Amino acid sequence: MSLDSGAARVDAAAYMKQWAARVEETLDHLVPEDGGEPSEMFRIMRYSLFAGGKRLRPILCVAGAEAVGGAPDLVLPAACALECIHTYSLIHDDLPAMDDDDFRRGNPTSHKVFGEAAAILGGDGLLTLAFELMTGERMADSAGPERTMEGVRTLAEAAGATGMVGGQLLDIRAGGKVSDPPELEEIHRRKTGAMIRASVYMGGLLGGGSPDEMSALARYGEKAGLAFQIVDDILDVEGDAELMGKSTGTDADQEKVTYPALHGLDASKEMARRVTEEAIGALAAFEGGAPALAALARFIVLRRF
Repeated sequence: MSLDSGAARVDAAAYMKQWAARVEETLDHLVPEDGGEPSEMFRIMRYSLFAGGKRLRPILCVAGAEAVGGAPDLVLPAACALECIHTYSLIHDDLPAMDDDDFRRGNPTSHKVFGEAAAILGGDGLLTLAFELMTGERMADSAGPERTMEGVRTLAEAAGATGMVGGQLLDIRAGGKVSDPPELEEIHRRKTGAMIRASVYMGGLLGGGSPDEMSALARYGEKAGLAFQIVDDILDVEGDAELMGKSTGTDADQEKVTYPALHGLDASKEMARRVTEEAIGALAAFEGGAPALAALARFIVLRRF
């Protein structure tokens, strides 16, 4: 299956714009400026949460619910929980002890504005808020207690020691010495891929997906997550820092091993295309091919190079 194939097509940019706006509106309601005391805590959390970004993970959650015939509006609390965790991870990644970045999405990073300690706490606040959103009445009423609890477990595993956090540690400990492609893929599968996979899987789960549908969504999410990371590695080499809203060349400066470093740029681009085709191929399990998810997979790769 080629990246341009498929009978039914969705305009990925329009779809993302529509649902990003809905996610923004819901986040603004769930994390209000006057959310309580200490008020500074909410200012710190909102600073990074509303600093821009494409809201890809919550949109994948919405598209996963649509793919199984669920009502996307009903999974918005889970979609917002995903964005809270993603934003917390960016705050912590930007810290001097981690990637030491001064800018994120075109704005000064949280620790540059509020100080390191406050930025850490802002990230902690977003992380814990995610689970508050997942266990709220709205989520349990729409998905039922069993699926809601499985969604909480899925999110915790993806974000925790065996997923994103563990992958970040593996990346740090590797110290630029990864020379084995399976080892590099394992780092990225945990660091980035786990949350991408969880996003689409949670949408299907909370939308009422069957076991076969969930298996297909898991396969799609695994491949889409890998493609996303490969493309991010490519963009760090040849991306436009102004358009991306963050510094480029940082992987090389920090001597991180990336797909371009290990395989070369051209081979990495071809790998991203191939993995994206595999993600789209997993959608054959859905009648009509889940066009929104197919469009999002194409968007991950084709909009960037």
